[in-house]
Amino acid sequence: MNWPMSPETFAEVSTGIQDELGKLIVGQAELVRDTLIALLAGGHVLLEGVPGLGKTSLVRAFARVLDLGFNRVQFTPDLMPADVTGTTVITEDEVGRRFDFQAGPVFANLVLADEVNRATPKVQSALLEAMQERTVTVGGTTRHLPDPFFVLATQNPIELEGTYPLPEAQLDRFLFKLAVPYPTDAELAEIARRTTGAAEPELAPVAGAGEVRAMAALVRSVPIADHVIEYAARLVSASQPGRSPLPELPGYLRFGASPRAVQALVLSAKVRALFAGRFNVAFEDVSASAHPVLRHRLLLNFEAEADGVTSDSLVDRLLQTVVPDPVAASR
Repeated sequence: MNWPMSPETFAEVSTGIQDELGKLIVGQAELVRDTLIALLAGGHVLLEGVPGLGKTSLVRAFARVLDLGFNRVQFTPDLMPADVTGTTVITEDEVGRRFDFQAGPVFANLVLADEVNRATPKVQSALLEAMQERTVTVGGTTRHLPDPFFVLATQNPIELEGTYPLPEAQLDRFLFKLAVPYPTDAELAEIARRTTGAAEPELAPVAGAGEVRAMAALVRSVPIADHVIEYAARLVSASQPGRSPLPELPGYLRFGASPRAVQALVLSAKVRALFAGRFNVAFEDVSASAHPVLRHRLLLNFEAEADGVTSDSLVDRLLQTVVPDPVAASR
């Protein structure tokens, strides 16, 4: 394959990835697509859903189809930061004693942080540097993580006992938060057919680390007009209580989205444009990513919970209120 990757090859490979995942993942086409968008935009994903919906299977399937180094960390209350990042150990040979670094499971291309909200805040904070800087600092030495590097974390929204809410700083480092929906009756029947027979579907690698890096580089090169960037910026600004045009929003939010949200909107919009066969970004590409980008960055207060207001409903209101500027688009 010739580098840099062409838009045509990008579309071919991304379609192949989704088709191969479809051999194992029943339904969930939007979930698979959004997860792939986040990965090609260079971001991490928080998957939220009740037990048994296949969140772990989805992450394992991505690692297989993308042929990436994969590690799983089962987050529990007794987990220590060194169990994630690694530690320095004393080794002895014929030369004498020395300190060697023993890499933790975070040193992989794709890391599954399973039930991430079951670990203590101390352990959760160990992921912050890895997720943002793609480095790990242990014993005063900073080590780079593999390239590409993604964290796909799962959490259960219904079990609260023994869990620790994710810090706002860590939530903000997830490009997307995706809700894993319950399958339909037809999908449940197909799941039973595929998983209760003599053999389960086998997935083949469609791309590798080199292709993922090339696809991510192409995403960065997609042009985006100023008026489209301004639309993304106005969406993010409108989510902040002190600047929002929505009269009800200050009464329901503690904090709005950070500047990382604008970066996430633009990068994911570029991926969506390439998926659609375009080498330019449209307003619709930005608005299509508003829910996964903003839902975990809008921090609700008690009044919102008491009134049954959700972050998704507030994003709906933002999209209704903040509309693209046709005047700017015509310039």
